[in-house]
Amino acid sequence: MFSRTQETDPRFEALIEALSLHSGRAKISTDVLDTQLQAAVSVVLRGTPGLEVLLIKRAHFDRDPWSGHMALPGGRRERNDIDLLQTAMRETMEETALDLEQGAQHLGRLKDLKPNSVRLPRLTITPFVFGVGRNAQASVASPEIDQVFWVAVDELRTPTAQSHVEIHLSGGQKQEFPCYLVEEEPVWGLTYRVLSQLLEVYT
Repeated sequence: MFSRTQETDPRFEALIEALSLHSGRAKISTDVLDTQLQAAVSVVLRGTPGLEVLLIKRAHFDRDPWSGHMALPGGRRERNDIDLLQTAMRETMEETALDLEQGAQHLGRLKDLKPNSVRLPRLTITPFVFGVGRNAQASVASPEIDQVFWVAVDELRTPTAQSHVEIHLSGGQKQEFPCYLVEEEPVWGLTYRVLSQLLEVYT
């Protein structure tokens, strides 16, 4: 199903083992019968000298609860999706024109997450991790996406990337959340939680 590069990146091989240990006991949620309550995201790692991860900035739409946020490619499972893995690949193709079925190695997955805010859809989100070659390209392929970024994984570990963002909540309240700063944009919430898992695994 997935093509492998001619010379498999040894970091990808190490990640396969690490991800297996990390999520081996965690099963994809089976208590969610309605596919509309399931979603998947792609953590795409590009095999440059320092691994890079693909991030997107969502365009501004009034009806999108993640409008304008930095995020990972992905979205809700559709009825025609065989499984959540296909959801992740389909959404990545639709949003960034990056074909994970043809040009990627599936490395494993991270643990499921759910939004903490009651204002967000009640979704179970499964992050799948992929490795692509150093020459892989992504582009804006959907009106839902404003920009795409390849970000060095090691940059996320630097002190300058660690920060907090103040978010306005309902009722005029404000709350601080931890975030990574990427291109002067805060990466917080679910995407921050997924990337934090990745940094735990990729040492």
